[in-house]
Amino acid sequence: MYYNHCTYLEWVSKVRVNTQAVLKRAQQIQGRNKNKKQWQAAWLLRAVTCIDLTTLAGDDTPGNVHRLCMKATQPVRYDLLKSMDMQDKGVTTAAVCVYPSRVADAVKSLKAANSSLPVASVATGFPAGQTSLKTRLEEVRMAVEDGAMEIDIVINRTLALTGQWEAMYEEVCQFREACGEAHMKSILAIGELGTYTNVYKASLVAMMAGSDFIKTSTGKESVNATYPVAIVMVRAIRDYFLKTGHKVGFKPAGGIRTAKESLVWLTLMKEELGDEWLSPRLFRLGASSLLADIERQIYHHVTGRYAAYHQMPMA
Repeated sequence: MYYNHCTYLEWVSKVRVNTQAVLKRAQQIQGRNKNKKQWQAAWLLRAVTCIDLTTLAGDDTPGNVHRLCMKATQPVRYDLLKSMDMQDKGVTTAAVCVYPSRVADAVKSLKAANSSLPVASVATGFPAGQTSLKTRLEEVRMAVEDGAMEIDIVINRTLALTGQWEAMYEEVCQFREACGEAHMKSILAIGELGTYTNVYKASLVAMMAGSDFIKTSTGKESVNATYPVAIVMVRAIRDYFLKTGHKVGFKPAGGIRTAKESLVWLTLMKEELGDEWLSPRLFRLGASSLLADIERQIYHHVTGRYAAYHQMPMA
């Protein structure tokens, strides 16, 4: 979805973020009372359905990608779901996320399992985005050809840091075009953008250029998903929606490991953007180890005791 970018770039140039207000709001969100007992279990299952279950390791193989896909289709043990009367509700993660070279493996595994779960792929020279534009565009096209239905692109941080917002807009538009029918999530790599104002501006430009989601991090930076940055990004999403009527999704990623954290993220989305953003259509959690802790907490809810990690199927 494209807009008159001259008008919007004028909007970008005027952006200023009040850091103290952002930090205060982030503290409030973290201090909320968490849901208890059956409500907490329900929220944890909601979190599971929003996870992009991810493996982005140098030693990824068809075998561990297959295992990840099987875990994504049955993320919580059947006996636990049954005791909560949720065994026939189709609880799966939102997607499986892999490197472009592993997309075909993931598509094959999910097809064999008769699953319609989408495969997401990081592309555009992930994580640094420092390869040539031609190479980055080709990587997107290849991932889509191999069956990726979602593409997580990385923005060019150099353009953001030097204030070349029009150039960034044009580049992201080209990625949008290369994605074709696939959904596009734009990774801002917030740990490398310097200021909250830059984060807000990068969020706006990514949305203007047709992003379906904006995502905090690659997970490879020293600073990943933090609550203050999330406040800035979701406020940008809200402002953009109020101005255009277009809803863009949000995906925090990197360092989200505990069930407790997932509840804070859901609370943040509910309070800042409303219930509509509490679904995989508009909210994703990028994570590799989060699911294991959520399943452990659900086990505790059902049995009253904590499982040893070896009792949980591996993600």
